[in-house]
Amino acid sequence: MSRLLFLCPMIACFYSIHLYSNTNDKLITTYAAQSVKKEQNKNFLYRTSAPTKMVKGKKYPLLVFFHGAGGRGQDNQGQLTDAGAILAFEQQGVRSKRKSHIFAGQVPKGERWVDVHWSLLGHRMPKISNSMKMAFKEIDSYVQNPENQVDPNRIYAMGLSMGGYGTWDAIQRRPDFFAAAVPICGGGDKSLGGKISKIPIWAWHGDKDTVIKPSRSRDMIQAVKEAGGSAKYSEIKGRGHNSWVDVWNSAELWDWLYSQNS
Repeated sequence: MSRLLFLCPMIACFYSIHLYSNTNDKLITTYAAQSVKKEQNKNFLYRTSAPTKMVKGKKYPLLVFFHGAGGRGQDNQGQLTDAGAILAFEQQGVRSKRKSHIFAGQVPKGERWVDVHWSLLGHRMPKISNSMKMAFKEIDSYVQNPENQVDPNRIYAMGLSMGGYGTWDAIQRRPDFFAAAVPICGGGDKSLGGKISKIPIWAWHGDKDTVIKPSRSRDMIQAVKEAGGSAKYSEIKGRGHNSWVDVWNSAELWDWLYSQNS
């Protein structure tokens, strides 16, 4: 009996992991895989997905998702499966209830959305990374394709950790392109707060985050507010470097995001 009691939690854990993996594998197949040649003969991989039951002549929002470091690679899957993003999108009805497109590019191993070290307490915007450059190019093509029926006034940026940096970087490079942004435990160039003061922003960070200091988000929010913006900020008490779980579970955040229109 004692042996059985010992094994039960292990079996339950194995079953849970197996079920999670199978769910991810199934969902990934509903996202179209794309690949394009980029500089230095490397491929830029990305996946896209359209809203369910699109109506001809109607325009639909687009969520551009910037993954974290754990999603890097060349499998064209990690950008969605890492950190539970793909499951969160389903749970919050991004494609069904909110009728949204999703674009998720994948950074190769050893590269970053923004070429800065995450331990820095501040940085100035560097030269655009290869992955960000290619992402912009492919996003533009996707938006401009009339078959996708993308609403140019409802394009949203969201990213976590390394992708949190990517989110700040993207909106600072293209302040007139995005209708709203959700940077999660990232950081940007606070000297450019004025460039993004008119963009609705809701940043998230854990107050116990030791990987990327919460001061990175605080500084960005302060810079935006000092420039006349009204950015929102949620600092989660007791949370470490995984404040994305709070974003995944916040219906308020998702309702807010999809109500934004530039």
